[in-house]
Amino acid sequence: MTPQNLPEPQRVRKCLAKHGEDTLSNQELLSVLISPEGRDHLMPETAATLLNAFDGNLKDLFTATIHQLTRVEGVGFSKACKIKAAFELGKRAASSCEDTLVIESTDDVIPIVLPHTVFLKQEQFRVILLDSKNKFIRNCIISVGSLDKALVEPREVFRPALTHAAASLILVHNHPSGDPEPSKEDILLTQQLCICGAILGIEVIDHVIIGISGYASFKKRNLM
Repeated sequence: MTPQNLPEPQRVRKCLAKHGEDTLSNQELLSVLISPEGRDHLMPETAATLLNAFDGNLKDLFTATIHQLTRVEGVGFSKACKIKAAFELGKRAASSCEDTLVIESTDDVIPIVLPHTVFLKQEQFRVILLDSKNKFIRNCIISVGSLDKALVEPREVFRPALTHAAASLILVHNHPSGDPEPSKEDILLTQQLCICGAILGIEVIDHVIIGISGYASFKKRNLM
């Protein structure tokens, strides 16, 4: 039986094994993930329904809750959990270098924070803690806000830095709109936090804003 004549589920798996997962469409990748044993004939239809439920938008699918996923016909609790687990493993794999990473430039921070922030629908503020040799210590969530604002208190920003004896830190937050352009509020907050850091003896190296279209570095833009 040639690959073209194989039943759909077998054809997709054979293509994945032979040509690689990057050759499959979004629907084909989803169908492999959610296919239950013994019910392969339902795989393509359920995957198509799942994509259609989110208008083909992988960002919305990526950030969907278990409740939202199980509202899709053919996606039960077990499948929804598999999808969420797979996405989470993808995020962790993308940032798995954290433990041994030395931050030599802002570009080194992006692989750590991008998987965790780029698809968020709410603004999230994080700090990347570094030791005296710029070795990564910890990636800390400071606050989660609304669609366009995360409430940030200086004492909360520097609390983990003091706890873990960090010598310096990098500020990070996302813009759910997708546009990483700093706002006036972002610039003012950064200036305030730099002053706080100087008082505490903890250097604020940079502030990075993550968006779908890229990222903005305050240091590279001479905004701090």
